[in-house]
Amino acid sequence: MRPEDVRALALMLPGVEEGAHMGHPDFRIGGRIFATLWVDEERVVLKFPAEHQALVVETEPDLFDPVPGAWGRRGWTSLSLDGADEETLRSALLTAWRCLAPDALWD
Repeated sequence: MRPEDVRALALMLPGVEEGAHMGHPDFRIGGRIFATLWVDEERVVLKFPAEHQALVVETEPDLFDPVPGAWGRRGWTSLSLDGADEETLRSALLTAWRCLAPDALWD
């Protein structure tokens, strides 16, 4: 997958707006960031529930890695785009989006 794939898939989710955080494009719902795109590093950082972070890191350690330090302990997780397929990227974005999206948008 490529950075442009992240952008296209993230913006397909209801209520998502693109912004910028520390010089990186990000994707928000209700003004809150659920994904940040690191274009030069070809990775996306996603906000997951702790249980989901543990699951993806255990099952796909070549793709997912907790962000170092306190951010990672709060569920922020890197997904390497090199090697990720569309299904993995879609699922990861949807999981992060659901953490912040109001129930009314889930339909």
